[in-house]
Amino acid sequence: MMPSTNEEDPFLQVQADVVSLLNNTRSLFSSYLRIRSLASSPSSPELIQARNELESTLQELTSDLKDLIESVKAVEHDPYKYGLEIEEVARRRRLVEEVSGEVEDMRDELAKTVAGADQKARRSGGDGLPSPSAFEPENDDYAAFEQEQQLEMMHEQDQALDGVFQTVGNLRQQADDMGRELGEQGQMLDEVDTLADRVGGRLQTGLKKVGWVIKKNEGKICLESSV
Repeated sequence: MMPSTNEEDPFLQVQADVVSLLNNTRSLFSSYLRIRSLASSPSSPELIQARNELESTLQELTSDLKDLIESVKAVEHDPYKYGLEIEEVARRRRLVEEVSGEVEDMRDELAKTVAGADQKARRSGGDGLPSPSAFEPENDDYAAFEQEQQLEMMHEQDQALDGVFQTVGNLRQQADDMGRELGEQGQMLDEVDTLADRVGGRLQTGLKKVGWVIKKNEGKICLESSV
């Protein structure tokens, strides 16, 4: 059976859209956390707009994610029927689980209210100027999220480096094997050359002996012909 192509596999058709949409959602989520950490009220227009944009994108991402889940369920019971290896099905299931977990984390953050918004409003003294402490975020969710993303990127880079090191090791082993085989073949060629020299030498010696016998018997052959 021929392996599935992008045109035939519904998972691959949606996967690229989900990855692109997820990156966009991450950007909106980071912006939302930053605005929320600085907002003095949950009714802040900027905060409401950021929240609405994030909720809309999450809804779209969730819809596409459901399609991926259905696609995985359709092939995981008999992957070979669809031209897929077990490892590929496991990769798809892992991708769906990771994206689902990240979406759930974002939804949990959306469910939280602005941390300390009422306290900030009281410290600001109503319509007067806020105190300097009012500008300090009570909960630095944005920084925590950024740190988590950096740790995840470092982990992915470590995995990529491990793959590179393994590939280099395999190439080095292959080079050693090829060098050993070439050495053995060179030794065999030397032995063939030596044997060829011996045979050639013996052949030359044999030819000289035949020539000597023929020359020695030329006179006898001529006398017998005359008689």
